[in-house]
Amino acid sequence: MLTVEIAVTDVAGVRVARAAGAHRLELCSGLEVGGLTPSVGLVERAVEAAGPVGVHVLLRPRPGDFVHDADEFAVVLRDAWACLDAGAAGLVVGPLLPDGRFDVDALHRLRELAGDAELTAHRAFDVHPGVEENVATLLATGVDRVLTSGGADSAHDGTDRIARAVAAVDGRITVVAGGGVRPNRIGELVAATGVTDVHLSARRLTYEDTGFGARYEVDAALVDAALTAAAAA
Repeated sequence: MLTVEIAVTDVAGVRVARAAGAHRLELCSGLEVGGLTPSVGLVERAVEAAGPVGVHVLLRPRPGDFVHDADEFAVVLRDAWACLDAGAAGLVVGPLLPDGRFDVDALHRLRELAGDAELTAHRAFDVHPGVEENVATLLATGVDRVLTSGGADSAHDGTDRIARAVAAVDGRITVVAGGGVRPNRIGELVAATGVTDVHLSARRLTYEDTGFGARYEVDAALVDAALTAAAAA
């Protein structure tokens, strides 16, 4: 059966996604800029609210690129330790070198720190065009899962590269299709790529931006639609 991961940014979203039957949660803040590291307080409450549903925490200290200096990476490591101590089931990371390739040393350190928790590479995977090279790096560093839109704004437009990633991993790690995923198109996305996991925010706008930012909430109907489509796929 297809696994459905829901991106959430608050405890209310955790509760809605869990009640709707989501299989896995990715927790972050700042989803409007691609996601940022949530506070430890949010991680603690999210883990409590999620119950048996695993909470995987995004570690990204700032917007922009994924190349971090020593101070930024020290923050990532400290946040990783704090999130695991708070009960996170996994970490979602993507340290890169200036040329867009993965920072192997950083991935090794994160893998060691994660221990038995799962380690997911996020859409930083899409920065460098070498799909097979990127997969080889993730395999060599013990990453469990990779999230990709196929280098497109929407996974529905990046199916060729997603399919290449699925072929390259050959079942050794999990490829998750994410980025603009629409519940009513999950079936065709799976058919075109062969993925076994999909990732979406399933959210709706609840407060227009009046100068302090917009507000969104997880929509149970969208989660349910995604799960129905996943079951059919």
